[in-house]
Formats: sequence, structure tokens, C-alpha cells
Amino acid sequence: MSWWDDVTHRAVVEVVLVGALAGLIGVQVVLRRLSFFTMALTHATFPGVVAASIIGVNILVGGVVAGGVVALGVAALSRRRGQDAAAATGVLLSGGFALGAALVATQNGFSRELSSFLVGSILTVTPSDLVSTAVVLVLVGLLLAVCARPLLFAGFDRTGAEAAGVAVGVWDVVLLLAVEVVVVTVVPAAGTILALSLIVAPAAAARLWSDRLPVITSVAVLLAVTSGLAGLYTSTRWNVAAGAAISLAATAFLLLSWVLVTVRRTRAVPA
Repeated sequence: MSWWDDVTHRAVVEVVLVGALAGLIGVQVVLRRLSFFTMALTHATFPGVVAASIIGVNILVGGVVAGGVVALGVAALSRRRGQDAAAATGVLLSGGFALGAALVATQNGFSRELSSFLVGSILTVTPSDLVSTAVVLVLVGLLLAVCARPLLFAGFDRTGAEAAGVAVGVWDVVLLLAVEVVVVTVVPAAGTILALSLIVAPAAAARLWSDRLPVITSVAVLLAVTSGLAGLYTSTRWNVAAGAAISLAATAFLLLSWVLVTVRRTRAVPA
């Protein structure tokens, strides 16, 4: 059996790639406080993924189209005065999932595929999935590296960025679309529902340990990759759903980091 035909090897490579991708974009999500928006994207992406599967095209295409519409809509709403973007995002969260469920109901015998969309199916990834994930990882990595300054400027000092001539709205859209692409790419490993934990938890844990962006990014990627590998091992060792195991591992790292940092700070306070 060749290396590419080995299911376990493909799963290991996928969780490493997905972990690195989730860690990179997760830092931006946490620092910009986009966790709720990311959760909405995971739900809004669902109908696009289902529709793509029904018509026989790559789920990445369907998910990106559906999520892209939501990302652009949220970006537009957030720039209108008097418009509650959070409320609109919440409606899209439930509406997107409802639309996906309605599409599923039109297909007989679709329940097995539905579960893989919701919670992932890492052991069924194909070589094309690995290629897609690797390409997205390279593109997102380049985007965040090359455009780091305007992204940070627009995210942390919007007034100053606008005064300096930075197209804040454009960079907001760029980041939101990047988050959407990552969410769709993570679907085979963690599913649409559990993708949020793999993206947010490692970055949130890393944020507890440092205020320096390079350190936060490195730790977030390390924790996300480790969460993926730990979840995959747990899945194969004890026959637990891989997506759930990966999500729980990421959550465990966040809780452990919080406890350790709290204990360290408590000991540092003089009696």
C-alpha cells in the first residue's frame, strides 16, 4: 500500500495542515474579537457545503460562496450607523443552519454525509483535500505575513488608520473572507459546528501566555497542531469521533492554560 493510500497517514498530514491554518487565522480572530462572527460563519457555511455536495462540486467552492456572501453582508452592516451588526450576524447564524437542514431534508439517505459535515470525518480525507488545505495554508500564511501591518493598523487603531489613508473597509473584508476560507477548509477535519473551537481555543490560550504577536502566533499554531494530533490519537485509540476529540483537546488546552496562568499570577503577587 502506497503512502498516499494510507488512511492514517493522510489524516495525520491533514490535522497538521489544518492545525497550522487554524492557529494562524485564530490569532486574528481572537485579537479582533471575531469569535461570534466566526461561529456565525460556521453555520452560514453549512448550506453552501451541503449544496455543493448535492450538485457534485467541491465543498470548498460551495462553502466559500455561501460564507463569502455572509462575510460581505456583515462587513457592510457593520459600517452603517444605527445598524446592529451583531444582531444581524446572529440571525444569519440560525438562518444559515436552517437552510442547510432544509437542503438535507430534500435528499434521501443523506444523514450519513450530514454528520460528516457537522462534526468532520478526518479519516476519509482524500489526497485532493490535502492539496487544497496545503494551498490555502500557503495563501493565508502569505496574506497574513505580507499584509500584517495594514491588518493590524486597521484592527487596533481604526481612526488612525483612516487618517493615514488606509482603506480600513477593504482590509476588513479581506480578513473576513480569509476567515471564511479557513472555516471551509477545516470542515473535513472538524466539521462546520466544531471548527470554531479549533480556530479560537488555541489562539485564546496563546493570548494568555504573551502579548507579543510573533509569540502568540507560534504558540497558537503549536497548540492547534497538538490538539489535532491528540484528538486523532484519541479517536483511533478509543474509537471516539475525531472531530469531537480534536475540539475537546483544543478546549482542554485553553482550560489548562487558564489554570496555569492564573496560578502563576497568584504566586507572583506578594503576600
